[in-house]
Amino acid sequence: MKKSLLALAVLGAFAGAASAQSSLTVFGIVDLSVNNVKNGTVSQKFMGSNQLNSNRLGFRGTEDLGGGMNASFWIEGGMSNDDGTPGGLNFQRRSTVSLSGGFGEVRLGRDYVNTFSNVASFDAYGANGFGNFSNIYATAPAGMGAGATTAVRANNMVGYFLPGKLGGLYGSVQMSAGENVAGNKYTGFRLGYAAGPVDVAAAMSQTDVGNPNKYKVFNVGASYNMGFAKILAQYDQRKFGVLKYTSYQLSTNVPLGQGEFRASFAKGNAEGGLTKNNDATLLGLEYIYNLSKRTALYTQYGRLNNKGTSAISLGGSVTGAGTGFTSTGYGAGVRHIF
Repeated sequence: MKKSLLALAVLGAFAGAASAQSSLTVFGIVDLSVNNVKNGTVSQKFMGSNQLNSNRLGFRGTEDLGGGMNASFWIEGGMSNDDGTPGGLNFQRRSTVSLSGGFGEVRLGRDYVNTFSNVASFDAYGANGFGNFSNIYATAPAGMGAGATTAVRANNMVGYFLPGKLGGLYGSVQMSAGENVAGNKYTGFRLGYAAGPVDVAAAMSQTDVGNPNKYKVFNVGASYNMGFAKILAQYDQRKFGVLKYTSYQLSTNVPLGQGEFRASFAKGNAEGGLTKNNDATLLGLEYIYNLSKRTALYTQYGRLNNKGTSAISLGGSVTGAGTGFTSTGYGAGVRHIF
C-alpha cells in the first residue's frame, strides 16, 4: 500500500510539473571593431562596440500555464566591451513581462517602440553600422528639439501584439504612460503583411512632450526576397509643429556563400522652420564572413555628406568639424552570438 501511495505521489508531482512546464534562456552578443571616422579634416581612430549587432546580455523565460496560455519575461542590457564598463547593463534594452495565447500577446514594461521596430525591419543593416538608416533619421535635426525620448524605446509601456496564423497579417498597438517625465508619453501602432518573399508594413506614433505640439512619426517599408538578393525600401517622416524631417532609404542584402554583402543609400531632408537644405546623404557598404553560425568577421565603409548647417557624424567623438562637412568611416570587427 505504501509503495502504491508513493507511486501515485510521484506521478502526481510529474503531472503537475508537466502542466506548468517552464524554460529559461541566457543569451547575448559580443561585438567589437576597430574603426576610423573623419569629419571634414578632423579624424579619430577608436575601438567601438555595436557596429554589426548591439552588444547585450539577456535572460528570457516562459511558463506554460495550460490551455494554450503562456507567461513570459524578457530582461536585456547592453555592454561596452571595448573598456569593460557595464554601459547599459541595467536591463534598459528591454525589461518586459507578458501573457500570450490564442488572443495574441499583452506585454508590459520597457520595450522597443513600434515605429523603431518598423524602420529597423526594413534596413539591411538593422540598426547598426556606418550604413544604417538611423544615422540619417535619428540624429539632429530629425529630433527638432522636441525632447521626445521615444525614438527607440519607451518606459512604462503597455503593448498588444496580434497572434500569429492570421494569413500573414501582423501588428501591434502600444501606449506608454508619461509618469510626469517629459517626452515619454507615447502612443503608436504598427500593421504589416508578410507572405512568401514579400513583407510590407507601416507604423505611426505621437509623443506628448509637454507642448501643444506633439512629436509625430510615420514610416512605411517593404522588402522583397529574390533568393539571390533581398531588396528593402522605406520612407520615414517626423513632425513637430511646423518642423518636418523626411528621409528615405534603399538597401540590399546579398548572400555570397559563407559571406554576405550589404549596401545602403539614404537621404534626409529638412523642411519647415528648419533651414531648408539642411540635408544629408548616406552611402554604406559592408561585407560579413561567417566563420560559423555564431561567429562572424566583418568590414564596413560609410560616407555621409552634410549640406547647409547639417552636422551628422558617422560615429566616434570627433568634434571641431563645424557644419556642412563630409563624414567618412571605415572599420573591421568580430561578432559572437551566444
